[in-house]
Amino acid sequence: MDTVNFLGLECHPLENESLKLLMTRSVGPRILSFGFRDGENIFAELPETVIDHPDSETFHFYGGHRLWHAPEEPGRTYLPDDAPVDVTPFENGLTVTQKTEPQTSLQKTIEVRFPGDSPQVVITHHLTNHGLWPVTCALWAITQLKTGGTAIFPQIRQDTGVLPNRSLALWPYTDMLHPSVRWGSNFVLLDAELDSPFKIGFPNPRGWLAYWWDGILFVKRAVYETNAEYYDYGSSSESYCDHRFIELETLSPIRTIPPGETASHIETWELYREIDRPRHQSDAERIVVALGLE
Repeated sequence: MDTVNFLGLECHPLENESLKLLMTRSVGPRILSFGFRDGENIFAELPETVIDHPDSETFHFYGGHRLWHAPEEPGRTYLPDDAPVDVTPFENGLTVTQKTEPQTSLQKTIEVRFPGDSPQVVITHHLTNHGLWPVTCALWAITQLKTGGTAIFPQIRQDTGVLPNRSLALWPYTDMLHPSVRWGSNFVLLDAELDSPFKIGFPNPRGWLAYWWDGILFVKRAVYETNAEYYDYGSSSESYCDHRFIELETLSPIRTIPPGETASHIETWELYREIDRPRHQSDAERIVVALGLE
């Protein structure tokens, strides 16, 4: 397999006729770069960005895409993934697997596959329980993107008459009056130009999140299970943003993984060119209609 150096890490390039990405073998599992074959990396590049917690070692963000397990608890969530991973190639894809986390007995795997030559890639996340007891958690797929763009968060459109039809989860540091946020009935728009942390979560039956950056629209999809339970007040989609990066996050339903078994969570990523920046609700609606997003 070919390798290249990116951000000081050894990476395997993977591409089709439209897209290219870099999956590192030095740490992870991580996807560090993603974009059109003739374009820039749209992922955040954070080789020096770290976070320290008293209950865990230093966690390196690196940027790009990673797999965590929810709920967020610093002693478990921020376990470092700085060790090399096993890489297994297959037709039109790669699988990378880390060593089992001794603190949790969970083993993370990310599988990347190009289903064809269109600007689409399928990302399958696995958590395998190598412990002696069942583990209850959710698979949490997090993509860090460069700032300076605009995120589109779709809202539920179901007509429920006099009953409520949507909910939002808000974190203590989230400023609902921040001018970078535009709250709408069908969409929430967030300009990733914040000077303070911001995070929201919500149930997402529409199943997609989008981020516009420099004329490109990144769309990530994950199936919403209507009758399942999700963490964070039912959030299947979340987004965190500060001055360094914006994260688009999807979560699986809460799973109890028996010893020796594996839980999975699938995302599909798509890229679109020559998209105007959505500045208003009507702009987002035009994009959704034009691209056939539901």
